Amino acid sequence: MSASGSLRAVLGSAPFRRLLGVRLISQFGDGLFQSALAGSLLFSPEKAPDGLRVATAFAVLLLPYSLVGPFVGVFLDRWSRRNVIYAANLVRAVMVLPMTLLTWYGQEGVFGYALGALMIIGINRFVLAGLSASQPHVVPADRLVTANALATTLGTVHYTLGLGVAGLALSTIVGKTHHGYAVLAATGAFGYLGSALLAYLSFARTDLGPDDLPTDRLRHAIAAVARGMVAGLRHLGARPVAAYPLVAQGAFRALYGVLALATLLLYRRYFYPNDSTAALAGLTQVIAAGGLGSLLAAFLTPPATRRFGGWRWITGLLAGIGLLVFALGLPFVPILLVVAVFFVSICAQGIKIVVDTTLQQECHDDFRGRVFSVNDTTYNVCFVVGLFGAALALPDDGRSVPGIVLVGAGYLALAIWFGLAAARVAGRSAVVEGSAALTGRPVAGGVRTEER
Repeated sequence: MSASGSLRAVLGSAPFRRLLGVRLISQFGDGLFQSALAGSLLFSPEKAPDGLRVATAFAVLLLPYSLVGPFVGVFLDRWSRRNVIYAANLVRAVMVLPMTLLTWYGQEGVFGYALGALMIIGINRFVLAGLSASQPHVVPADRLVTANALATTLGTVHYTLGLGVAGLALSTIVGKTHHGYAVLAATGAFGYLGSALLAYLSFARTDLGPDDLPTDRLRHAIAAVARGMVAGLRHLGARPVAAYPLVAQGAFRALYGVLALATLLLYRRYFYPNDSTAALAGLTQVIAAGGLGSLLAAFLTPPATRRFGGWRWITGLLAGIGLLVFALGLPFVPILLVVAVFFVSICAQGIKIVVDTTLQQECHDDFRGRVFSVNDTTYNVCFVVGLFGAALALPDDGRSVPGIVLVGAGYLALAIWFGLAAARVAGRSAVVEGSAALTGRPVAGGVRTEER
């Protein structure tokens, strides 16, 4: 079946459309709220934080919940995923209210503000992991590549759209003041509330899995968390076809963290050191380019994986982005950085689509929640590691020729390692299991990634 036919088939599934709606509304709310958060902390005229402070802020927001993320997966495998998604978004909607008040009165420096931001953004791990683990329950296995491409990419686009709408509102309606950022933060609550209600009204308790809900008590489930995580890691470790892409994505995210901090510092301290408005406008262009790149990846990845196989697609993306980092990053010109972000986003989203699909196809449903939580944790922890590495190594203005050279070389080295390792594993799996995720060949049970 053609790519357009596969897309029509996926969109023809009413459960998929409803689950997609839950994702898009939630991620649009994320864009609104996080734009207000970043604006109040980073782009007030009197504030120009250095790289270490930015990295620390990301660590405070991402690491605590990332480190416990695998434990979330145990509950996703034991509790109704519909209820987890609903409750997580509802809690976030409620928690936005005190954050709005603190922003209104300019109290971003108090402990409660950092704690609230940590909770709201961290709980998003529950939502995204739950959505990913639920996907196989709303589309057939042979449509997962297209479904993942559409869902994750449109999610990223709606998050970017939320950022863009927030930036436009700050410039034209509410103003770049504490009151303006507070109003913007409050609007994010409507996204969380709408997503929670749609999930609750669209699906029954068991519609999104897990397939078998345990009946034992909560305290027994909590006691089983550690044992369950060990089992989940062993489950993943026994499936190198799934583990290698996850490792490659983690390494990609670490290098991506270096590029992200360098870009922020360049716009804030090198290109526009005394003009926060121009810096924010430039970063808005960067965000828009990233959104377009992610959108294009959704159209490129499904046919590319069918033609070349997922592991070859990841290898090609890593090699290509390694070369482009040299070509577009070293001149340190704003427009070239925008173009670079466009291509980096194609690579990032293309890898994510293949990784998500591989995990869904290779891992049993009883372990998917734990595996996707491990994936989410790796995704965030590696990004923060890259941020701290950049904060310690980059100059204050972000302009570093050796830094760009090392990142480009890192991507090329990663492409070589992954290409060799994945080729060996994919060839073995094609003979032993017929794995579909990386090879495009049949998996056990007759499921195929070729979408007929």
